[in-house]
Amino acid sequence: MPPRFSIQPSWKALTGTLYGQSPAVTSSNAIQATARAASTKAQTQKRTDFFRAAQARQRKAANLSRRKVLQEERDASLGDPVASQFTPFIQQIQAVSTESQVSASTGGINYYLKVDELDSALQFSKNLTEPLQNPDRDTADPQHEKEASEKHEQEHQNAKEAIQRIVNLSNGNTKDRMRLNIQKCIEEFGRHNTDGILPAKPASVQQPNSSEQPTKVPRVGTDTGSPEVQAAILTVKIMNLSRHLQTANKDKHNKRNLQVLVHKRQKLLRYVRQKERGGPRWTNLMEKLGLSEATWKGEIAL
Repeated sequence: MPPRFSIQPSWKALTGTLYGQSPAVTSSNAIQATARAASTKAQTQKRTDFFRAAQARQRKAANLSRRKVLQEERDASLGDPVASQFTPFIQQIQAVSTESQVSASTGGINYYLKVDELDSALQFSKNLTEPLQNPDRDTADPQHEKEASEKHEQEHQNAKEAIQRIVNLSNGNTKDRMRLNIQKCIEEFGRHNTDGILPAKPASVQQPNSSEQPTKVPRVGTDTGSPEVQAAILTVKIMNLSRHLQTANKDKHNKRNLQVLVHKRQKLLRYVRQKERGGPRWTNLMEKLGLSEATWKGEIAL
């Protein structure tokens, strides 16, 4: 019978990793522990180093101030999304809206009247009430006729002054002034007037297979529905509301109405810009209303 020898398996000698760690793993753990210790030390030093903290705060403050300056420059380059610049048309609108005495020469006549219509009606009334002369000139009294003519002239002047006081816009309310400004917008931007003054927009490129465009029918009557007129009317309403909110800053209802009007005008201006391709009608609208790019570009937040 062969002798028995006690042989114990030495797995540690075979693998080298079962009962202990290899030198590579030990060195890796040591490096990681050293890195963590160095990072913790750097963070502690950063927190306790007042000079470095002051430098960081200074850099952050300089960055924030520079960002604020750049944002103000961008906003200034775009303009104000609500207010309009001072143009002759805007000055007329403001004169009608704010001045207590509105002269008839600037169109300050109420009740849908015009200056020439009022003058013609007064002249017709004067001719209708003029005293008749005696057909028999031999028995006529020149002194009596002269007195009657002077009396008639004086009565006509009194009646003319009374009528002008009645129809003057100074005696009207805010609704009357708004109605007059809307009439000014229709007369200024309506296509029944601007079609004969402004040139046509740039023509689009005709595709070879596209059909011919139909002939444009001439406009009949007063134009009140074109986007230019609607944008001008919205501008007048925005000016009225913004002037009101300067003294009534707690009027939240009208503040929301102002936001709605501004966004409606933005949509209309974008449509006109796209439809007219930046042509003469678009240029005329923006110049006369004194509007900037902020009224139709980007997001408007009031």
